[in-house]
Order: sequence, then C-alpha cells, then structure tokens
Amino acid sequence: MSWNKLLEPDLLLGGSILSLTPELLTKHHLKGLVLDVDETLVPLTENHVSELVQQWVEEIRQVATLSLVSNNVISSRIAAIGESLNLPYIAGAAKPSRRRLRQAVTAMQLPVEQVAMVGDRLFTDVLAGNRMGMFTILVEPMVDPGDGFRRYGWRTVEVWLSQILGASLTPRQ
Repeated sequence: MSWNKLLEPDLLLGGSILSLTPELLTKHHLKGLVLDVDETLVPLTENHVSELVQQWVEEIRQVATLSLVSNNVISSRIAAIGESLNLPYIAGAAKPSRRRLRQAVTAMQLPVEQVAMVGDRLFTDVLAGNRMGMFTILVEPMVDPGDGFRRYGWRTVEVWLSQILGASLTPRQ
C-alpha cells in the first residue's frame, strides 16, 4: 500500500470524537472501536475524562465494543482513564506498530474489518489502523484551550506532510 493511502483515514470527522455517532458506526458496519486516548478522548494536560466523554462512551458502548490503545507510556494515567470508563486499555502501544492494535482487536473477538481505529493523529493512529486493515477515523484533537497552539502545531505538520505524500484529507460522512 502506498504512503498516500496509508495516511488517508476512511472517515474524517470535522469535530471531536463526540461527533462520532451510533448512526455513523451502523452506516459503516462497525461493531468495535479502538480508541486513542491523548487528545482523542482527553486533553494531554488532563487526567480525568469529561462528563461529555463519559456520556459519549455510554452511548457508543450500546452499539460497539470499545478498547483504549495509547502510545502514552505513563500506564498509571491510561489505567486511571480506562478504569474510569470501565474499558480495557493498553499503554505504551508504540503506534504505528500493529502489535497492540492486534491484541485489542483479538480481545474484541470481531473481524478486523468491523473494527475502527479512532484517533487524532495521522502518523500514529491512522497509519497503524490502515496497516492493520482496520477502518480508520480521524477526529479533531481535544486540547486544553491554553495548550491548543502547541499541540495543533504537530497536527498541522502531519497534515501538510501527508498532503505532500499525496494523501487526501477531504471530510466524508
């Protein structure tokens, strides 16, 4: 698979993970979600999940099996977030490596084609999911308003570089 295809999400949401609805999962025949944590569910500067994200998880878990897979090596932070949401979690995943994604998908007991990798980063989340043959969903980062410029800077560089490599990042729903 070429770089441009490896960096193209199957679904590009124009908002945060809260924009991902049960209807979209049904439309795309998805029964499982592997969720990135930092800036996908929780701003990097926060240690607690917001009430809105907790409500979203409760709504989505009615239609899909969920698992957290994070590159964050501070396992106590990822464990606290996973436990607060009552979800299985893996820290230190080293995405775009597929090893930990494979572990999460296997635990779901679902075909990989029915599981989506959801995250805010092209070169970790989308690349890893596409390498696994998963459906990939790129969301806008959830950032602390005081930290937004620094974190969006990396996202801007990733988008720019992926477009140079020929990836299309046109929103689809």
